[in-house]
Order: sequence, then C-alpha cells, then structure tokens
Amino acid sequence: MTTTRRTLLAGSAAATAGVLLGATSAQAHTRPDDLPKPTIVLVHGAFADASSWNGVAGRLMRAGYPVLAPANPLRGVAADAAYLAGVLATLSGPVVLAAHSYGGMVITNAAVGNANVKALVYVAAFTPDEGDTLVGLQTKYPGSKLGEAALDFRPYGTGLVDAYVKHESFHQVFAGDLPRSTADLMWAGQRPSDVRALQEPSGAPAWKEIPSWYLVARDDKVLPAAAQRFMAQRAGARITEVRASHVAMISRPDVTFDLIARAAR
Repeated sequence: MTTTRRTLLAGSAAATAGVLLGATSAQAHTRPDDLPKPTIVLVHGAFADASSWNGVAGRLMRAGYPVLAPANPLRGVAADAAYLAGVLATLSGPVVLAAHSYGGMVITNAAVGNANVKALVYVAAFTPDEGDTLVGLQTKYPGSKLGEAALDFRPYGTGLVDAYVKHESFHQVFAGDLPRSTADLMWAGQRPSDVRALQEPSGAPAWKEIPSWYLVARDDKVLPAAAQRFMAQRAGARITEVRASHVAMISRPDVTFDLIARAAR
C-alpha cells in the first residue's frame, strides 16, 4: 500500500508538473498574431491629404489593424511635429508610424521620446538627420522636377505664403504612374504647404532610437531615388524598392501594405 500510494503520488506530481510546464511553454511560444495589433498611424505629405492612404488603410483594416490617418497641418516642421505628437499622446499601446514625403520630416520629430512608437515606416519620404532641411535633402542628388517653376506661390497672410503644385506639372511630376483623371482629382484637392516648411531645420531624429523601414520609389520625380537610398541607409532602415512614382502608396498599395505589416510584426 505504501509503495502504491507513493507511486501514485509521484505520478500525480509528475503529471501536474507536465501540465504546468506545457502551459508555460505554450505561453512562451505565443504567436505574434495572437497579440494585440499595434495602431498604425498614417501621415500624409505636402500637396496631398489623408485620402492618399485610402488603399493602404483599407488593407490594414481588413487585416485587423487599428488605423488612424490624421490631417497634417503642413505649416512647418516643428509645428506639425508638435501637432502629431499631441495626437499620439491620445493613443495607448504600441504604435507604428508610416509617412509619405514631407510626412517623414514630421514623424522623425514627433516620435522622439514616445515609448509607444515601436517602428517608423518611410514611403518615398524625407528621413532627416538633425539640421537637415527638406530642400537640402531634395536637391542633394539630381533628378527632382519639383522646382519653383512647378509651383504656385499664394500669399495667405502678412509674410505668409503657401505653395501648390501647378496643374500642368502635377501628373508628370507628382503622380506619373496614375491615370490622368486620378491625378487631376488629386491636384484639385491638394493641401498646400507653408513655404517655411521647406527651409526649416529638423530636430534630433527618432530613427536613432526606433527601428525603421523604407520603401524607395525608383521612378520618383519629386524626391530622387538616390536621395531616398541615402537617407534610408543612413537611418539603418530595412529597404524595399518598387517601380513607382512619388505616390507609391497610391500606385502600389499592396507593396506599401506589406512593408507596414512587416514593421508592425
């Protein structure tokens, strides 16, 4: 009886330990897909609006990601970054920031010091270091067609000037791989940038502390692909390249979605 009782107790203890170890092992191997998905914040650039992310946002939502695409004020690097930082402060849990064009200047500054931001994704976007300006990065390598001749400058207050892309330049320069009818609608609804944003130096970059991903648009006539590669490599970003115009998130939403999803995982 004693031997039998001890054997039974030992077997019961071993079984219990096995169950506990199994539970611990299962917890340790929880798949990333079982964890809450990060919120994806999509930041548009100049001469565009949040609708430029619609194709990507729809795919992200169908994949179960919470998505937010706030309006970028386009008033200046520091002011726009402060605005976005305020938006981010309202979010709880992990965040992935994805930006297009000038939006890259904004997320690079807005994410500094925010522990919730786990990844930065740049889509044909400016990825500045401290002291860089948009114009300086845009003209660092030859190939940009978005010079003064392609822009309309319109005063909107004392000493204040907004820049728009001219209608005759918009399709060829900004969105050459989209149907002209689509580009015409984008031109009509474009949001201008205060010209001060073009020359304002960037602050300390968040990419020095936060992992980054970059989608290089090889056919970009706004921000040359060589400049994109330079900035992406400097930031230590994981780089993907695609044949696309400056608006790669519109013409290639599938590739853009895949890159953001990789960053989110």
